[in-house]
Amino acid sequence: PLFLRPCRERAWELCVVLGGLCLLFLTRLTHVSLPSADVKKDWSDHALWWEKKKTWLLKTHWTLDKYGIQADARLLFTPQHKLLRLQLPNMKHMKVKVNFSDRVFKAVSDICKTFNIRHPEELSLLRKPRDPKKKKKKLEEAEEDDLDIYSSPGLYSKTMTPTYDSRDGSPLSPTTAWFGDSPLSEGNPSILAVSQPISSPDILVKLYKPQSLLDKAKINQGWLDSSRSLMEQDVKENEVLLLRFKYHSFFDLNPKYDAIRVNQLYEQSKWAILLEEIECTEEEMMMFAALQYHINKLSIMSSDNHMNNSEKEVDEVDAALSDLEITLEGGKTSNSLGDITSIPELADYVKVFKPKKLTLKGYKQYWCTFKDITISCYKSKEEAHGTPAHQMNLRGCEVTPDVNISGQKFNIKLLIPVADGMNEIWLRCDMEKQYAHWMAACRLASKGKTMADSSYNLEVQNILSFLKMQHMNPDPQFIEPITTDINPECLVSPRYLKKYKNKQISARILEAHQNVAQMSLIEAKMRFIQAWQSLPEFGITHFLGGKRDELIGITYNRLIRMDASTGDAIKTWRFSNMKQWNVNWEIKMVKVEFADEPCLSFICAEVDCKVVHEFIGGYIFLSTRAKDQNESLDEEMFYKLTSGWI
Repeated sequence: PLFLRPCRERAWELCVVLGGLCLLFLTRLTHVSLPSADVKKDWSDHALWWEKKKTWLLKTHWTLDKYGIQADARLLFTPQHKLLRLQLPNMKHMKVKVNFSDRVFKAVSDICKTFNIRHPEELSLLRKPRDPKKKKKKLEEAEEDDLDIYSSPGLYSKTMTPTYDSRDGSPLSPTTAWFGDSPLSEGNPSILAVSQPISSPDILVKLYKPQSLLDKAKINQGWLDSSRSLMEQDVKENEVLLLRFKYHSFFDLNPKYDAIRVNQLYEQSKWAILLEEIECTEEEMMMFAALQYHINKLSIMSSDNHMNNSEKEVDEVDAALSDLEITLEGGKTSNSLGDITSIPELADYVKVFKPKKLTLKGYKQYWCTFKDITISCYKSKEEAHGTPAHQMNLRGCEVTPDVNISGQKFNIKLLIPVADGMNEIWLRCDMEKQYAHWMAACRLASKGKTMADSSYNLEVQNILSFLKMQHMNPDPQFIEPITTDINPECLVSPRYLKKYKNKQISARILEAHQNVAQMSLIEAKMRFIQAWQSLPEFGITHFLGGKRDELIGITYNRLIRMDASTGDAIKTWRFSNMKQWNVNWEIKMVKVEFADEPCLSFICAEVDCKVVHEFIGGYIFLSTRAKDQNESLDEEMFYKLTSGWI
């Protein structure tokens, strides 16, 4: 970069229009003898950067005086596009040329267009977390993983023409035409749609693992401000930033058009489980390991045979995947909805338990009916027309599964909001099918929806398939022999490596693998993402609250005040019931007002309250998306909801 320092004797030049100053400066530069005088330098990407104020001077029609620039100001004449080292969700690094003068929201959008990732509003940039146990290092050791790619926005299809094989997610031959002469084609972008197995357990050892909810909250301090540029946030050229799915609300996830997006989502969920950023049970861990093992095998095979598939096979997979589109609110399936003039109901014997202090967990059986969003409990079926012994309205409640397949335990934990906090209720079902129907109804009721909603049957099927994948007793004659290529150290989190021997883990993975062995590559990835979404802690972004023993959790549809040591919800507030939210920037306080509840106020401890404000506004923005809209983003609406006024 070149430095400009206006001379005090020529203070009158402060009235010169900025564009005129740049033109005058470039005119003088052309008369300077350069080593390669015969080569013309392109200055079109250069602009002025005011270091002291951390401001780009991009309005060339403004005078220097209007910008408030004095005669002794130090201005940098520097390129707007600079190289950035991005760590993608698959932990691979890429060098990308990014516009450092654009707002981060726009810069991420351009990056996603380069990588052919739809819905860039779901992603953002995160500073790399520092492991307090390790000393600060310079750059990443694995330079060989870097790929030089230069950003060329506008490369992904807006006509929704399929560009990837729907069976295994591999690029079809016409894909190369989409990139044309772009430098991106030299970097082989198709590798972003391919999952590469973890080569060594040493990789897991080197990566930072949060040890507590407080550690997870500290990671979220590093999200960049989407309404400011990279330079304004002290990001340097060649600095390492993490490109991640920031908002856990994945809209219109379709394997036909989103091979790279699906793979990167799979990779982010895989690493979150392996690094124990999200909790799961032992049976769930073996299921995830089996899916991961299956995906690794198919990824190696797909490069050889994906072009030999018949159109019939592709059509069959398309039909099978039509009901696997993942949206957190559920989606319509191809099946007929039937007669929905009356709202479906559930009625069955269910064991109910309401914990009290100094009591053991003793369940009592009731005849329970589930109508609309209310559960009524009767002492017997014959008394169902009378007054219920207990009645629970589930709107706004927290629903948590407590399942153990081998132990035939199918419990549902409900935290129901009341004036002074949350009432804890446990439901115990006898069988998987009963559990799936009641769990699906509880999840919908917590959002204020009934079983008449189109997503109810899909939710039931998702729960049943999730449970089926965890079964560990298939026919032994179909279990593969244990081989050295399983490498269990790369398939399960460290806690299970300490608990079991590698041979035991391998045997359990192969046993669980029989439940997923018939899945195609893209279906296995979608199932992995779907199972990740089913975990109780999915989608909760933690922040330190004003009190040391409390956290604030933000999800796509609610705010949660949580116990920092256990992660239990103390109180929940739904966005659907929110009137407005305000930020007191001086004392770093966020205040949220609701229609029928007391307002929520909390201090943003150790984190810029702008980050918290942006998460709330960002999820509100994402909730306005609709499939009938075109693919253009309403950037101004995003900034109105997330920028704030300081």
